[in-house]
Amino acid sequence: MNKHDYRDGDSIDGIGLGTWKSDPGEVERAVEVALEAGYRHIDCAAIYRNEAEIGHALARVFAGGSIRREDVHITSKLWNNAHLPADVEPALKRTLADLRLDYLDLYLMHWPVAFRSGLEGFPQQESDFLSPEQAPISATWEAMLAARDQGLVRHVGVSNFSIHKLQQLAASGAELPEMNQVELHPYLQQDALLQWCREHDILVTAYSPLGSSDRPDTMKADDEPALLDNALIAEIAEKHAATPAQILIAWALARDTIVIPKSTHAGRLRQNLASADIVLDDADMQRIATLDQHYRYIGGNVFRTPGGMYGNIFED
Repeated sequence: MNKHDYRDGDSIDGIGLGTWKSDPGEVERAVEVALEAGYRHIDCAAIYRNEAEIGHALARVFAGGSIRREDVHITSKLWNNAHLPADVEPALKRTLADLRLDYLDLYLMHWPVAFRSGLEGFPQQESDFLSPEQAPISATWEAMLAARDQGLVRHVGVSNFSIHKLQQLAASGAELPEMNQVELHPYLQQDALLQWCREHDILVTAYSPLGSSDRPDTMKADDEPALLDNALIAEIAEKHAATPAQILIAWALARDTIVIPKSTHAGRLRQNLASADIVLDDADMQRIATLDQHYRYIGGNVFRTPGGMYGNIFED
């Protein structure tokens, strides 16, 4: 399995199981099937609201004895309503309790956006947000580093951080994140961000690698392009006797990124993992490079407030 090393030599598998949009009643079995199929990297988040069910699956699998806790890399994420330093550790401990774990392998700041402490759901008004001055990302980050130093997590990173946001953290003098998890696929290739992360020894995880066509309709544009239906991807898939999804995953691996496709279907879980065996040649990669549209399925204005408190977080 394609692996990537953290700065201390710990490793993370290149293909993980994404659990966003995995419904209760499905995700527990999906995690068990994935682990039985050979996955050793599970990506979670508090806001997905399925960590307790995932915890049941993890506990049952680890109790079986054939798969050890220390052999599985488990990621979770700090939600936006717990950015104040005093809220970080309690939020992390809730996630650990839900997942039935003593520690996480990786904890990410989910977004560079802060909600008021304890807000349930999404903001409905400007006062539901905390401004960057009220909840600086550098202060949240310091609290995450402190949690790592306590042994609650082994590695810490961020998600949805632009180069500018990463530079803000660097300017604070703090240790840089070990991971940046961002939307990445052929329609949004983010070459400059990838290069910046490589130059600063930050691993990159690609989310929504297949175009996230199963996300809620409220998050979709009327005319958005369907990545899995792209003719060039289909042509390359035929060349390699693979599925379009497998080509998209193999492309992410070929770019030296980690990738976390989501599925709850046993057959597709195994197909996704088998993508590691597909080797795209230079011609394939050059052709796929022409598909970049700078198109985001998870739009930059997702947290834009009426008063412009956060603007376009992917550019600011």
